[in-house]
Amino acid sequence: MAEFDYIIVGAGSAGCLLANRLSADPEHRVLLIEAGGEDNWFWIKIPVGYLFSIGNPRTDWCYMTEPDPGLAGRSILYARGRVIGGCSSINAMIHMRGQAADYERWAEATGDERWLWGGDGGPGETLAIYKQLENYFGGADRWHGTDGEIRVERPRVRWRILDAWQAAAAQLGIEPIEEFNRGDNSGSAYFHVTQRRGRRWSMADAFLHPVRRRRNLTVYTNTRALRLLIDDRVRDDQRHGAWTTARHRATGVRLLRDGRILDVHARREVILSAGAIGSPHLMQVSGLGPAELLARHRVPVVVDLPGVGENLQDHLQIRSIYRVRGARTVNTLYRNWVTRAGMGIQYLLLRSGPMTMPPSTLGAFAKSDPSLASPDLEWHVQPLSLPKFGDPLHPFSAITPSVCNLRPTSRGHVRLADADPLAAPKIFCNYLSTDEDRRVAVRGLRMTRQIMAAPALARYRPQELLPGPQVHSDEQLEQAARELGTTIFHPVGTCAMGAFDGQGRPRSPDTVLDTDLRVYRVAGLRVVDASAMPTITSGNTNAPVMLIAERAARAIVG
Repeated sequence: MAEFDYIIVGAGSAGCLLANRLSADPEHRVLLIEAGGEDNWFWIKIPVGYLFSIGNPRTDWCYMTEPDPGLAGRSILYARGRVIGGCSSINAMIHMRGQAADYERWAEATGDERWLWGGDGGPGETLAIYKQLENYFGGADRWHGTDGEIRVERPRVRWRILDAWQAAAAQLGIEPIEEFNRGDNSGSAYFHVTQRRGRRWSMADAFLHPVRRRRNLTVYTNTRALRLLIDDRVRDDQRHGAWTTARHRATGVRLLRDGRILDVHARREVILSAGAIGSPHLMQVSGLGPAELLARHRVPVVVDLPGVGENLQDHLQIRSIYRVRGARTVNTLYRNWVTRAGMGIQYLLLRSGPMTMPPSTLGAFAKSDPSLASPDLEWHVQPLSLPKFGDPLHPFSAITPSVCNLRPTSRGHVRLADADPLAAPKIFCNYLSTDEDRRVAVRGLRMTRQIMAAPALARYRPQELLPGPQVHSDEQLEQAARELGTTIFHPVGTCAMGAFDGQGRPRSPDTVLDTDLRVYRVAGLRVVDASAMPTITSGNTNAPVMLIAERAARAIVG
């Protein structure tokens, strides 16, 4: 038996920040648990190494989704980080806060105005926290800070074909802008990235490694959390917020470590930061979740929480591929060993060039309908093409402008497969299950075609390969979206925050957490990761996870 003040399950983005903040007080003994290994593999630090990290069991859980009607019955790889740093060690490195309107929805869902964007004297602290977390390459200003741990830099490679794509988008009314992180992302720009001098800057680099030697911080790697330890004795000092009506208390975690079962106990709190898949699954196998689901799998019900594992949201990207002529792309450079060697030498000597490139380099935001208050479409434009992730690049120059619906109305779920905590959960994304999502998908594909047909790209003679010029009608484009769509790896919402009344009861039966990330009716337990989002943000989700983690850390330490 081992005892700590705080036990954090998951050394991903949120877990690394929490370990940093909670261990800053030398009186707090903190345990951080990670199922994967150390992040010292060569390809983790080299930005282009995501090609070797995603789908690799060394760094990835390698989940597969359930067959999905929205994907023409396909099951797809659902990558989640399984290594120190979590997804921030294998992700696209794109630093994207989302839009101010996203946080208005969070404030409405939780009844907490602190989630509002803020700035210019308005209510809310979201922008202020982002600035405090950030070490921005351009210096401090009204949008950015320089004293934080998250290093944000501009990309170290540009592509003429992407500049031409940006000019083509401008001819359709999507104007170039300086950056995306100012609250309204309308326009196009090169993505800012979480890198430092051409190397990946994960949240482990930012928050965990600088404090790893603290004597009051213990890190267990290659350790599986099997289930939560839960007691029916609740201390009076814990009866507040979502814990006001608690009849149970999380007291620790049962682990599998070095082939042995080990129970670790928490004097203060257990914090789940295992992600939008891992956190609800651990809760369910521990008896916290929809009672009917748990009973079906013969898991004793501790607390009936209908929202655990529900409300899964994700961005579905729909890949169009265009062959181009007279343009350098990654396909071109990778065609022979001489240019590949040149890429490596450029990286080793200058920390620049294609090896510093995130999966997508250029982005654009626009509205699928002019009546919308903020953009609901995002393009990730890649100077490369391949049949599907993991396949070799095409042997010709091509680009891939992928479009996604930023505010999907489809909802999926994460559910335990059986009572065995080591069995992978069932992930059902339920993409394109609403009329609205199907309409936006068709509109996004048509807008992509309009951009590719604009005069600025004419010199490159783009030739549509996917979906293909034979696809014309809305029905055909909808089917193409099902056949071409895939995840951008942004699952959120499976333990959602919501509003509570004065007696500590949720206003919606689907609510799992209060605005301080406390689990309803289970004192001493919080969930701090992407699963807490009531609605998905407009863009990549790593930065919003850090916002959530910082808010939670402040709530915990007071």
